[in-house]
Amino acid sequence: MNNTQHAELVARFGSQPCTVAIIGLGYVGLPLAHAFHSAGCRVIGVDTDPKKSAAFAARPPVPYLKHLGNHVYTDLAYSERFLATTDPQKLAEADAILVCVPTPLDAKHEPDLSYVVKSAEAIAPRMKKGQLIVLESTTYPGTTRNEFMEPLKKAQPTWEVGKDYFVAFSPEREDPGNKQHTTVSIPKVVGGLDLPSGKAAVALYARAFHKVVPVSTAEVAESAKILENTFRAVNIALVNELKVVFAAMGIDIWEVIDAAKTKPFGFMPFYPGPGLGGHCIPIDPFYLSWLARKIGTRSEFIELTGRVNTTMPQKVVDKLAAELGKRGTAVSKARVLVMGLAYKPDIDDQRESPSFELIEHLKDLGAEVDYTDPLIPEMRETRKYDLAMKSVALTADNIKGYDCVLISTNHSAFDYDLVAQNAKLIVDTRNAMSKHAGWLGNRLVKA
Repeated sequence: MNNTQHAELVARFGSQPCTVAIIGLGYVGLPLAHAFHSAGCRVIGVDTDPKKSAAFAARPPVPYLKHLGNHVYTDLAYSERFLATTDPQKLAEADAILVCVPTPLDAKHEPDLSYVVKSAEAIAPRMKKGQLIVLESTTYPGTTRNEFMEPLKKAQPTWEVGKDYFVAFSPEREDPGNKQHTTVSIPKVVGGLDLPSGKAAVALYARAFHKVVPVSTAEVAESAKILENTFRAVNIALVNELKVVFAAMGIDIWEVIDAAKTKPFGFMPFYPGPGLGGHCIPIDPFYLSWLARKIGTRSEFIELTGRVNTTMPQKVVDKLAAELGKRGTAVSKARVLVMGLAYKPDIDDQRESPSFELIEHLKDLGAEVDYTDPLIPEMRETRKYDLAMKSVALTADNIKGYDCVLISTNHSAFDYDLVAQNAKLIVDTRNAMSKHAGWLGNRLVKA
């Protein structure tokens, strides 16, 4: 592809009609599709799950990610510039293809790039000259240039990236439920495999995003996302460990953090919990530590972070069992209600939620376990869990029927007064009952 053709592609992304294909219409791909559609692009959403294309074909469309709001679905479903499909052949129509698929861990806690590779394999036979291909899935440095590129180079061995087609990495930065920072208002980091690819990707994202941050390489962009999430994981591990240490001394970690955060410089508050959740933070440190081992270096601090955070659900269950034991109830005979299935408050996102592990640990000990979550009426099957449970109503009679209420997610919709008035024992991992602590006495245990 000559310089004139590259200039034409950049111009097309700038203000002319263009077609953007997005592989994966989930928590990342769907808001991205809406962003580019709102910017005037034709958008093709390709997802292997037929339920997603069916949701847009229905009238009215069926929202499957409720935190996005109905307008996202109606804007897209009733537009002639949007198509949701399971047909990968449609990728050939796109000027740009954006890949937004999961990057989980395997059973050994090592990177599973199967979704990324399969996406590249779907793109490869449908590539056309002058096309921009961008990986958005969070991954370790080098993935775009190596694993992602391999099927593309195999399909077109004579094509040269940066001349015949363009490849870049731009990490997703979605924060489901965050109304202050939206998809398009969060600065977009972009790094190409080469300079022309980077420039093409910058032009594309500038069409929809308020600010684009170009970096020198795809590896820098990949590393930036890994750093962002590892930074959070490390600090959460620190407060999770301090929670255990301070609790042994009779000191409330939540009060300590509230005091420390009054310092106007040099401190950023992070909060403990029952374990990490969401797609990125529980996973990314393991991606980085795996890569460090592969290249012959050590990442002891990051590996320790992973160990600390992954042990938190078990520590919570151990605390719960001990508190029940003090009251003469064996956990194997207990009924436990877990409040909250989502990994964070006020969203319906259950990905990597520690609640699943809490429930599994309790069931393994013989406890009878239910959950309540107004945003997730029925558990969705995950790659790891298929518990087939349904949310129970949070009523006074129901609460009284449990030996313990375990607060895993502090949804604002929960009636905490009702819980305080009726629960026999409350194990609170989110400091949700702080205003009731004064009169709950030993019925409230922080874990």
